[in-house]
Amino acid sequence: MRKFLAKYKRFALVMVFLSVVIISAINYALTPKKSLRIYQPNAVNPAMVDTTIQYIKKYHRVADFSFINQNGDTITQETFRDRIYIADFFFTTCLTICPIMTDHMLLLQKELIDDPQVLLLSHTVTPETDDVAQLHKYAAKKGVDARKWHLVTGDKKAIYEMARKSYLAAKDQPYNAYDLVHTENFVLVDTKGRIRGFYDGTDPEAIQTLLEDLDILKKEGH
Repeated sequence: MRKFLAKYKRFALVMVFLSVVIISAINYALTPKKSLRIYQPNAVNPAMVDTTIQYIKKYHRVADFSFINQNGDTITQETFRDRIYIADFFFTTCLTICPIMTDHMLLLQKELIDDPQVLLLSHTVTPETDDVAQLHKYAAKKGVDARKWHLVTGDKKAIYEMARKSYLAAKDQPYNAYDLVHTENFVLVDTKGRIRGFYDGTDPEAIQTLLEDLDILKKEGH
């Protein structure tokens, strides 16, 4: 009788163990995987989208570009091939939101310095004064690591069109030579050039959310 009970006890323990494993596997399979939305122009605040692309519902990607960074190197979409990156817009003499945004980009640089999957990209909106020499000086002063973070200058109209037509990060208005894009947005771009998130670059909580979203995006394989 004791042998029978002992054998039954072992059988019961095995069945309990298998039940736990099966239930856990089912729960894991049924738990929705976290993923980030893919932003399209028609789903973004129309004030931030150029009128020529507000109708676009799918396939929006950051357009090809060519700018010069703080070291005089040409930076294009090829620089970011198979990489996730975070883009923003600033200028070196800005005394309002830019210093806060730069501090937060420095925080991201520190957090991501050993992560080869992620780069940072900051476009000056005053290229007439922020030339390569000025960007180099600013980068040295702030502690920008060119392996991780590119500060770029170039044709002003091209930069502004990137802000409005690619990154959907600045209020749409007719371009003029005296225009000034001033936006606090950090834009998360995946390896396919798609926008996956917008974050307030002046808000510490938004920066933490950005870091959490980066982890989700990397798990997606994008």
